[in-house]
Amino acid sequence: MGNDPHKIPIEQLRQTCPTELFDFKTTEEVSPLIGIIGQERAMRAVEFGLNVKSKGYNIYISGHPGTGRASYARSIIEKKSAEGPCPDDWCYIYNFRQPENPTAINLPAGTGRVFVKDMENLIEELKQDIPKVFDSEEYDKSKAKIMENYQRDSARYLDELEQYAKTEGFLLKRTGKGLVTVPVYEGKPLDTSEYANLPEETKKSIGMKILNIETRMDETMRKIKALEREARKQLQTTEKEFGLSAIKPSIETLKHKYKDYPEVVSYLDEVQKDILKNINIFLPKEEKEIPITALQPVEENFFIRYKVNLFTDNSETQGAPVIWETNPTYYNLFGKIEGRSQFGAVTTDFTMIKRGSIHKANGGYLIIQTDDILKDALAWDTLKRTLENEEAVVENIGERYRTMPTVTLKPKPIPVKVKVILIGSTSVYQLLYTYDKDFRQLFKIKAQFDSTMERSEENIKKYAEFISAACIREGLKHFNTEAVAEVVEYSCRLAEEKGKLSTRFNEIVEILYEASTWAQLDNSPYVTAAHVEKAIHEKILRSNLPEEKVQEYIDKGDILVDTEGETIGQVNGLSVVNVGDYAFGQPSRITARTFLGEKGIINIEREVEMSGSIHDKGVLILSGYLGGKYAVNKPLTLSGSICFEQNYGGVDGDSATCAELIALLSAIAEIPIKQSLAITGSLNQRGEVQPIGGANQKIEGFYKTCKQKGLTGSQGVIIPHQNIKNLMLSNEVIESVQGGKFHIYAIKTIDDAIELMTGMPAEEFHQKVDQSLEEFARIAEEFSPLK
Repeated sequence: MGNDPHKIPIEQLRQTCPTELFDFKTTEEVSPLIGIIGQERAMRAVEFGLNVKSKGYNIYISGHPGTGRASYARSIIEKKSAEGPCPDDWCYIYNFRQPENPTAINLPAGTGRVFVKDMENLIEELKQDIPKVFDSEEYDKSKAKIMENYQRDSARYLDELEQYAKTEGFLLKRTGKGLVTVPVYEGKPLDTSEYANLPEETKKSIGMKILNIETRMDETMRKIKALEREARKQLQTTEKEFGLSAIKPSIETLKHKYKDYPEVVSYLDEVQKDILKNINIFLPKEEKEIPITALQPVEENFFIRYKVNLFTDNSETQGAPVIWETNPTYYNLFGKIEGRSQFGAVTTDFTMIKRGSIHKANGGYLIIQTDDILKDALAWDTLKRTLENEEAVVENIGERYRTMPTVTLKPKPIPVKVKVILIGSTSVYQLLYTYDKDFRQLFKIKAQFDSTMERSEENIKKYAEFISAACIREGLKHFNTEAVAEVVEYSCRLAEEKGKLSTRFNEIVEILYEASTWAQLDNSPYVTAAHVEKAIHEKILRSNLPEEKVQEYIDKGDILVDTEGETIGQVNGLSVVNVGDYAFGQPSRITARTFLGEKGIINIEREVEMSGSIHDKGVLILSGYLGGKYAVNKPLTLSGSICFEQNYGGVDGDSATCAELIALLSAIAEIPIKQSLAITGSLNQRGEVQPIGGANQKIEGFYKTCKQKGLTGSQGVIIPHQNIKNLMLSNEVIESVQGGKFHIYAIKTIDDAIELMTGMPAEEFHQKVDQSLEEFARIAEEFSPLK
């Protein structure tokens, strides 16, 4: 085996990082990294998306968590936002014409807060100024003159009526019900009994006169009513004139201050009209009962209408706002209308309209994790509608689903110009793009963050800068060159390719934290390679209990695995077990039995519904290979079963196709297979070997089993040649290979595997298989009922 062409050279089992690349002794001498590494494609997409101002060019950032997508998004957006203009403040004000529809007005950043204070000061001033005007001598004189004229003219009309009645022989008597006519006969007023004893002619004459007097009385009362109306009108005009004299100067001062904002000027005009209409609310209680004035509104909560709801305050915002919404529920995003409980009923007003993140981010950027917002279907639906309509509506959830409409506030929408950045997985993007037509129109920029990058000299040096930045930012001990090289090699292992480095920086940072801690416990001034190795080892140790249990079961013989000898129809396959944050390789015994029949290959796992679709496909590929290789000139009268022994949790994937085929061919030809070797590899119908995943874990898993049972020097693993680039094996495995205790082979075809696992030339092996199949065909023909 020493000169076996399939044996992988030692130098290809792991890609080391030469310290000669570094021109420093520790990362203390290295300038910290600014930005991120290895995501040029994504960075270009994000920067382009931020520059496009057109509708629908929101951004979806996809990729694995930990690749720096979130931190990069925030940093680049904050940098971009600093260049942008600060958006306006938005205020909700009382709508005097339609109180249920509060009006939204915008003012330059910082002006909203001033406007709120100005309105508060205005009302406080008027509460002082209005009572002073109405308590003035001038107002009292004006009011008294009106009342004097009214009383004089009304008294004159009554005197004229009394004189007329007197000439007709009547007296006018005032009662609680008004004026009553009393006839006078022979110089004295008559009572009812005296009137009844008068002659009929006299009573008839008196009755006619009463009718004339009542007609004259009605005319007089109409004149007095007209006087009253005129007096009321004059009082109201006087009240308005004096009220206006108190109100107008303050209002005009504000109108001049906000002359550049027509909506504010119009609002102040409405405020002035409303205060004049409700002037009595501003007067002390004893002054409120002014005669012949209309009923006034109740004072409680009345002054709220003159408040300003500073809905969005950008007074302290620098540039465009950047909002990261970590809990994107409907109310957190789009605001709500709060209520207060009064006497068992819930009431609200425009000052209780509360903003959401979409309003905070208006004129800037809103960042949301896709998984978070998709948990709230209403929030997702409303976000799309907001982006489509470019306006934000504040509406409580209940209003959408209420069966009977209720009277509630319906604030006028606010125009929205916001760039939304969603951060999520590639699979979620594909689902949304496929099934959500609105998503395609609204998120036209896709920025894909890769989980790996090229292992170039430049990127390795940037890794050192990244480590330096992390040490400074997190207060870690600095790393020496050997430690940096060890981190680079660990990154390469995570990337599962020698020519790549991992961009899952969250996992790298964890190792930096832990290595620094081990250096601190060791009282070392710097982190060394030994500390990094210790951190990696301890991290594995915290998670690999399931792996140790599997090896323990193998050692006890509970899980059957042979690492020596030869057996017909039995091959050591390899699989990867994932247990959350850790993955390890595990050998699996694959067996095959063949017998006369026409059922072809029976996949036992499939028969009991423990096989995945990819594994089923792999087994069907075996049938294609067998037919093409051995059944061109004869029928394939064969039944064979393949099984993953002691598999109780299901199986999927096609990485065991090579192992299954060799086990099957071994069973057909009755040629024993070396149990000292394990094999992994996919296969096509032409017998070409295809790459698989988890090569490092599979090799190390079988190595641990062989080590547990005893290394003999003949044991090893066979992998597809395409997987050589993925090898980043542990130092222990490499040392065993270097010492001739363990071997790793690479193959291109199934024939290469046959020769390694049987020690027999492939041509001879195929001849024996062909002979066995011919014998099967002969026996089948001999026992055929048609013969």
